[in-house]
Amino acid sequence: FREVTTMISYEPFWKTLQEREMSTYTLIYKHGILPDTIQRLRDGKTITTKTINTLCIVLGCNVSDILQFVPEDENEG
Repeated sequence: FREVTTMISYEPFWKTLQEREMSTYTLIYKHGILPDTIQRLRDGKTITTKTINTLCIVLGCNVSDILQFVPEDENEG
């Protein structure tokens, strides 16, 4: 049995942010997203479902526009 590791990528978030012509500055100072949250997204660290929900509301998008599941095999390539 081999342990499977998974990864969540926030690459769609950065694309969505660019498409909406919105900056991280705007998210922080207009919408109250914490700077730590932006850093966590940059670093690929976990964020809460509440944060995902807030980002979807602020950006007017779906969860798939914030994150995607990347299977282990694709991470190794």
